[in-house]
Amino acid sequence: MREELQNYSSELRMHIIDMLTEAGSGHPGGSLSAADILTYLYFQEMNVDPTKKDDPDRDRFVLSKGHAAPVLYGALAMKGFIDLEELKNLRKLGSMLQGHPDMKRIPGVDMSTGSLGQGFSASVGMAIGNKLDNKESRVYVLLGDGEIQEGIVWEAAMAASHYKLDNLVAIVDHNGLQIDGPNDEVMTVSPLKEKWESFGWNVIEINGHSFEDIENGFSQARTVKGKPSVLIADTVKGKGVSFMENQIGWHGVAPSEQDRINAFEELQGLTIKEGR
Repeated sequence: MREELQNYSSELRMHIIDMLTEAGSGHPGGSLSAADILTYLYFQEMNVDPTKKDDPDRDRFVLSKGHAAPVLYGALAMKGFIDLEELKNLRKLGSMLQGHPDMKRIPGVDMSTGSLGQGFSASVGMAIGNKLDNKESRVYVLLGDGEIQEGIVWEAAMAASHYKLDNLVAIVDHNGLQIDGPNDEVMTVSPLKEKWESFGWNVIEINGHSFEDIENGFSQARTVKGKPSVLIADTVKGKGVSFMENQIGWHGVAPSEQDRINAFEELQGLTIKEGR
């Protein structure tokens, strides 16, 4: 199964590069860093079904770092919520695929996001709602490490602990870079583990590009009762495309046509090697 997941993540990365090149704008770095996490969520962890997209008992996913929309759109298309051809319309006038997710227009999107921190707050509300309705479904939310500099994040984190939301799992995409530079230079978010623990969360540290680690992290989170869990996922910004990896300049710059060709050569090589 892990080999299949690796193949899915390589395909997802190709969709990210493809749609951003077609759009001529967008955010490749933080989309690529989250590709393995989204792959595991949509193809292994979450109870979601494109044929029953409005199922009240489905799990929910919130992309709180909404600027990484391409990784979500790619995953939704691969899962069957939207047509793969629709990815070519990213950021184009009249397209359902705007620069940030829109829950009113895109099947499978549970929360419109963009203003950093607000998606996380909404996910806490969703988890409280599930508790009140005695539902077993879970809520997953992905945050950027630069995003957690927002005060609204910690207010929501405090509420989630207070209400003992063990049906809520946060994932911090900890790639160490944000739009203005390294986190540690802009405003350090360290020590992450101790911060979340002090707010009453169960903390699980993982390699965000290891499917074994990702699997173990989500499995551990399911066993914890009485408190929410957060996976601090160490990742590489631009992961999978060598010339984008750990390069702050690729936070919000679209690939050129030559960049797409070069990236595809790398990513297609990975899928061939992995047997797809």
